[in-house]
Amino acid sequence: MIPYDKRSGKIWYNGKLVDWSDVKVHVLSHGLHYASCVFEGERVYDGFIFKLEEHTSRLFHSAKRMGIEIPYSEDEINVASKKIIATQKVENGYVRPVVWRGSEMMAISAQQTKIHVAIATWEWGSYFDPKLKVEGIKLNISNWRRPAPNTIPWDTKASGLYMICTLSKHEAEKQGYTDSLMLDHEGNVAEATGANIFFKDKNGDLHTPIPDSFLDGITRRTVIGIAKSKNIKVYERKINPSELSNFEGCFLTGTAAEVTPVSCIAEHQFKVCEMIIDLNESYLALVKKKKAA
Repeated sequence: MIPYDKRSGKIWYNGKLVDWSDVKVHVLSHGLHYASCVFEGERVYDGFIFKLEEHTSRLFHSAKRMGIEIPYSEDEINVASKKIIATQKVENGYVRPVVWRGSEMMAISAQQTKIHVAIATWEWGSYFDPKLKVEGIKLNISNWRRPAPNTIPWDTKASGLYMICTLSKHEAEKQGYTDSLMLDHEGNVAEATGANIFFKDKNGDLHTPIPDSFLDGITRRTVIGIAKSKNIKVYERKINPSELSNFEGCFLTGTAAEVTPVSCIAEHQFKVCEMIIDLNESYLALVKKKKAA
């Protein structure tokens, strides 16, 4: 795989299309040292960004929660996002808008820092090995927990919130797993390291944690809508890890993960059942259909 700093083409950077190799961030940027940085992850299907406006709105929400004022409007970011995928000729890939504080101040306070915005895009396939999306991925259970909601801006895609996700995923991979299940501050099921989680019970109903200390994913909401359109009951509730053995199926949802079945969480085994396959197919049909919207 080509390192991301060695790729070619253009990146939209502070209002201009800049050569990929010329986009520079100073080593003393506040965003690097103090995690004053927010971002989004978006999917391109057949040349169109799925739910672009929702992603951009969430980017602005994240920035506002972090005390960052983005020096562009949401419409300008939407236009720039479409422009960069056209410039890069990305048909099926990923878009990464990112906003961070610059290097004017180097301390906790960052009132006078410049706000930088960049949007990069590249061709990108499945987040997980396609074979694993058929067989189901394996999760361990992380020792790290999602912090209490009064300790962090939990409803944002802020870079600092992903530190424990990286630690959890690295540990999972060392143990032979694909990803890690994270619990919340109360010990209930929360999410995977970069995706929301659903469970199917023996009655054919779905259960998913209440997003009260972690991100309510755009894909999560989309899949809930698809499930309800199929008359599948969806219960958003607290789920204790002791309940895992009661469920028959499990899957993750996320912009990168899309709909990915889970074959096991630690010692708990799950089936890649017809419902999960159908939800995945319906989701993929939806994202392809939206290009005409």
